[in-house]
Amino acid sequence: MRQFGEAPPPATFFERLKEGLAKSAGTLGLADILVRKKLDAETVQALEEALIRADLGAMTAREITATIARGRYDEDISGAELRRILAEEIARVLAPAEKPLVIDRSKKPFVVLVAGVNGTGKTTTIGKIASKLGRDGHKVLIAAGDTFRAAAIEQLQVWGKRADAEVFARAPGADAAGLAFDALMRARQSGTDVVLIDTAGRLQNKAGLMAELGKIARVIKKIDPAAPHAVLLVLDATTGQNAIVQVEAFSAAVPLTGLVMTKLDGSAKGGILVALATKFALPVHFIGVGESEDDLQPFVADAFAKALTGAA
Repeated sequence: MRQFGEAPPPATFFERLKEGLAKSAGTLGLADILVRKKLDAETVQALEEALIRADLGAMTAREITATIARGRYDEDISGAELRRILAEEIARVLAPAEKPLVIDRSKKPFVVLVAGVNGTGKTTTIGKIASKLGRDGHKVLIAAGDTFRAAAIEQLQVWGKRADAEVFARAPGADAAGLAFDALMRARQSGTDVVLIDTAGRLQNKAGLMAELGKIARVIKKIDPAAPHAVLLVLDATTGQNAIVQVEAFSAAVPLTGLVMTKLDGSAKGGILVALATKFALPVHFIGVGESEDDLQPFVADAFAKALTGAA
């Protein structure tokens, strides 16, 4: 028992995730649906519509509600039971996406290219991943490839100090592909295990910037034909359905190997993660609920589903 005057323990990541996804859970409108207490046609339809509103996608919403209704149709059901079953079904859909970012130590350095549109938290995410890899015993080099923004370079240098990672940078405005090439050469010389390459935040409808992303990948291959070994797209949960357009556009520029979803704290559109997982079958390596390093954690389907539905 906590003593009087004693500070409460810090919230766990699951508690922060549940708090962050409270708006998404509210969007589901389960409280209104659950007052009916019977899983009849009207309730099933209301549940399907709620899942669509929460950005899960029409096909996924239909499949989940059909599964829930199967064997339980027209039966009484408690609110807690419906939340539990809904969470189980969403977790089942998301389970294939629950894959950690694995660093293949036989590929040295292991090159990770990180992309995303402006404002997704991409640069901060790179810093957090660098810290995690450093704690796991990897020697990390961060390539400050967002040469358009001096602030992004400075931000990475701060994270580099925290993570004890080298930051390879040039003057603002330098050629991003050339910087990536030089950074990889530097990593080879210094015995680095992992290279994390930041790229300029780009809008998916800017053909020139998207072409530059492909150029970076091609230049890297001149040193290591198998690189980049991982290509991560950082997505902002608050963008909702626009995230689907972003995945399609970036996949056309460079083959993606995994996703990172940020800003799940306070987003009413957390269900978009379910739509992405079902449409693209890409691993979701990390999810983020805040600014601190510990606010970025590996994606766990069961925990996410419970937070999304408000299940215990």
